[in-house]
Amino acid sequence: MKSLNAIRISGREALPLVEGGKGIAISNGESSGAWAASGGVGTFSGVNADFTGEDGAMVDQVYNGKSRRDRHEELVAYAIKGGIHQAQVAHEISGGNGAIHMNVLWEMGGCERILHGVLEGAKGVVNGVTCGAGMPYKMAQICAEYGVYYYPIISSARAFQILWKRAYHRFPEWLGGVVYEDPWRAGGHNGLSNVEDPQVPEDPYPRVAALRKVMIACGLDETPIVMAGGVWRIDEWEHWLDNPEIGPISFQFGTRPLLTQESPISDTWKRRLPTLREGEIYLNRFSPTGFYSSAVENSFLMELKGRNDRQVAYSTEEVGDHVVEFKFGPRGRGVWLTEHDEVHVRDWLAAGFTEPLKTPDSTLVFVTPEKSHQIRSHQVGCMGCLSQCRFSNWKCDEGGTTGKKPDPRSFCIQKTLQSISHSDDIETQLMFAGHNAYRFASDPWYADGFIPTVAQLMERLRVGQ
Repeated sequence: MKSLNAIRISGREALPLVEGGKGIAISNGESSGAWAASGGVGTFSGVNADFTGEDGAMVDQVYNGKSRRDRHEELVAYAIKGGIHQAQVAHEISGGNGAIHMNVLWEMGGCERILHGVLEGAKGVVNGVTCGAGMPYKMAQICAEYGVYYYPIISSARAFQILWKRAYHRFPEWLGGVVYEDPWRAGGHNGLSNVEDPQVPEDPYPRVAALRKVMIACGLDETPIVMAGGVWRIDEWEHWLDNPEIGPISFQFGTRPLLTQESPISDTWKRRLPTLREGEIYLNRFSPTGFYSSAVENSFLMELKGRNDRQVAYSTEEVGDHVVEFKFGPRGRGVWLTEHDEVHVRDWLAAGFTEPLKTPDSTLVFVTPEKSHQIRSHQVGCMGCLSQCRFSNWKCDEGGTTGKKPDPRSFCIQKTLQSISHSDDIETQLMFAGHNAYRFASDPWYADGFIPTVAQLMERLRVGQ
């Protein structure tokens, strides 16, 4: 394989091996510090990050505010403390090697305030910020204020072109690189457009080559592209190295760092990864963000599938085919169903799915009383973790609402990600994963339950494997 040489990243020399930033407490200071210590680019998550108290114990992030707005303020304060803490931990472990980046989601609640808070509180510690899940126009200006490099996460050349023309052309010196995240293969939330088929993955090479053409037109010939999503071993991407169509290139790994000694995920989660099979990780549309997301099929995902399948359209008056009245709720208010749908409803009621919940699209979904209670309590307890949320109808503006009904077909993403990252429950919580996670089972390096250190993984990646 061609040699993998260090390149200039965030103002310093580092191997073109980047740790992917993974949501709540899944990539933290320990994992990113170890990655940077091995000469790469470590990335901790700035999304609802953990922090410790004076006694050194992790602080439980409990929300006491009586209103969503109050709880949102608590969340922002927690996030700033957590981001600063994880940055400091990563910096200490790295020993000044590699680079330390923070990953945030533009669509997370209070993103701009959290960026300002962490970058102010961790000056000289964070070298770069990666940001996706939306169009982060203001990220360039914020990072430039603190002398920190910024790395937008995009999934098409067109998306970067829009960002450049609208905002980034004013801060070219702080654009550290552009992260191309494959919308079919990456874990977490994915940037598929309405014209792209989620069932038909496209070859990333022509898409990245098109991105490089746009970057060259912007005078960014030497600005690195970070290939993210679907990368398992570098020797499979050797034709990208020293390739003028691609230009300076780095590779991001989000899934493989999960199975390392330094990874903070539970042992239960680590034991599950080598058992995954191809097809068990797929895209879904259940996220309250409205984006596609990639996750492992488990009881959590299957319940959401069933919930969405147990759905019928209703009318508030007898019209057309809606001729059967269906009364529900404590007041016995009626809606009108078709005769065909009424048959399904009777079957669902008989099976114990006795609670109909209205959606913003004039449909009813049928769930058990226990699930209905959970959905409503999660909606009521919303702390504004997203800029806008279809599950709870929260929105980060003066009104505090999207103006639509809460959507029971989705879920509280903050609660489930906190639960899976701080417990052994990987079955009834959302389990994000990149589509290559099934390769743990077939890669002989992980045979007999072997779990490498980050340093061992980095050395293996350096030689292409």
